[in-house]
Amino acid sequence: MNSIKILLIDDDDTVRSALKTMITSMGVYIIEEARGVAEGLHKYQTFSPDIIFLDIEMGDGTGFDFLQKVPSRNFQLIFSTAFNHFAIKAFKYSAIDYLLKPVDINELQNSLQKAVSNVNNQSFQKQLEILLQQLSVNTTANKQIVLKDIDKTYFINIKDIIYCEAEGAYTKFHIINSHPILISHNLRSYEELLEPAGFIRTHHSCLVNPQCIKIFDRKTDGGILVLEGGHTVPVSQRKKDIIVHLLEKRN
Repeated sequence: MNSIKILLIDDDDTVRSALKTMITSMGVYIIEEARGVAEGLHKYQTFSPDIIFLDIEMGDGTGFDFLQKVPSRNFQLIFSTAFNHFAIKAFKYSAIDYLLKPVDINELQNSLQKAVSNVNNQSFQKQLEILLQQLSVNTTANKQIVLKDIDKTYFINIKDIIYCEAEGAYTKFHIINSHPILISHNLRSYEELLEPAGFIRTHHSCLVNPQCIKIFDRKTDGGILVLEGGHTVPVSQRKKDIIVHLLEKRN
């Protein structure tokens, strides 16, 4: 493979310089720089980068403006940003990598290695579409989430997730009309992501889509939920009243 071409788009000269120094120490890369959206678009067209490091807030616009305006998206993308909770949630939904400033060299190396290995990954276009969808759609009705296991990338409608099940450090997603998907992130990380969409932790091992609840059997201490597709999940004693209130509101 020819040397990987990297474009750094950031309006902070110090940040770009630090990134360039760290990336150069990690291998042989061809690196170009841009100070904002307009210069980034020009450099993209003339340089055709394989990987872009993209800031969010810049003097002449945002990184999202750049993505909306770029004519094609045949590149790997890593955001470098100061903490922005809303944007980071969108990155997690779309499984697009990001680095928090000040950038840690070990995290940078991990992100760069992943990007290099995925340079020819055609599914990345769809991931970018989902990222932009997350930023533009206020309701969760038509939103999607990107899930990656060892072999595949899945694009899942959030409303089609029946429940998420903890399996140690992994999470198993149970999907309507699909086989389960096992992801190497713990349930807590998805609880933070899916709670705003209405998902509820019914038990230490289960995160449930309330729209998929068919029956609440309260005969046991906490109870049992029967979900879409005949799945059953436990309800802890301390979550019982919350589930009852939720179902009463739904009715």
